[in-house]
Amino acid sequence: MKTWTVAAALLFVGTYGIAQPEQAAPERKTCEDLKAEISKKLDAKNVVGYTLDIVDKGKEGDGKVVGSCDGGTKSIVYSRGGASEAKPADAKKPQ
Repeated sequence: MKTWTVAAALLFVGTYGIAQPEQAAPERKTCEDLKAEISKKLDAKNVVGYTLDIVDKGKEGDGKVVGSCDGGTKSIVYSRGGASEAKPADAKKPQ
């Protein structure tokens, strides 16, 4: 009886490994590809006056990290501002 129990357990363990779905490795994107993808999404939402910069991990500064690339060694940082940003209307003009 023990022999049959052991044989059944070994058979179950052997087929369990085969039945498991294979874990797909995450797709590794280049920084430029990911930056273009994020930019496309922002443009689709009509976001203007922003910059996306690729920086080393840990050197993000004041911007918001919106992506990671190169195996997690670099970050894509979103910053607002730029040439299309509105100027205050009530600024004093020199006379």
